[in-house]
Amino acid sequence: MSDRIYAKPDWRETRLPVLSDAMTSIRLAALVSAAPDGLKITHLPLSVRQQADGSLRLAGHFARANDHWKLLQDGALPTAAIFQGPHAYISPSNYATKQETGKVVPTWAYIVVHAHGAARTIDDRQWLLELVNELTNQHETMREAPWQVSDAPDDYVEVMLRGIVGVEMDVERLEGVWKLNQHRPMADRQSTVTGLTGSGSEQDRAIGEAMQQVLDSNT
Repeated sequence: MSDRIYAKPDWRETRLPVLSDAMTSIRLAALVSAAPDGLKITHLPLSVRQQADGSLRLAGHFARANDHWKLLQDGALPTAAIFQGPHAYISPSNYATKQETGKVVPTWAYIVVHAHGAARTIDDRQWLLELVNELTNQHETMREAPWQVSDAPDDYVEVMLRGIVGVEMDVERLEGVWKLNQHRPMADRQSTVTGLTGSGSEQDRAIGEAMQQVLDSNT
């Protein structure tokens, strides 16, 4: 049985910059490790770091009370980080084909990236401090008055650092799926973009914009 995510060929995204940008934008991942007694899953924000050789490394931290990190201490356990991007229900009412033949059914459109590798833990105060500063700066940068780790009292920061354990994973394999109705007739795709981008849902609009980008790239 293949361990690749199921996707039709035209749904697959393989360009490293696109996959890296998507992970950086999504930020939150489900980290899944194959533990001896079953799957261990933790949701956590991850920083995407490009290495000198062009490869990618993911970095984040567990709460020390979360025993998931203990499984990763030897750095050998297969792990996947699943980044779920925007997604949206696609109603048959969006399709021009509905008016023509009625032969349409609902579906779901989505963007997802799976990063595979062997995760390892890092229990080093300086590494953790640099990481929390990095994550904080990434997430605060758009605020009018960004909060900084240094805004908190030093002794409080030290207590917080003792409560976490770092995790790092060198990405060995990346899989991306952009399931954006590429298989539908052009009229259906264009009418779907119109319906989604005019929606009051932020997720719908994000998927509609992604669909439009795919259409633009094919013209």
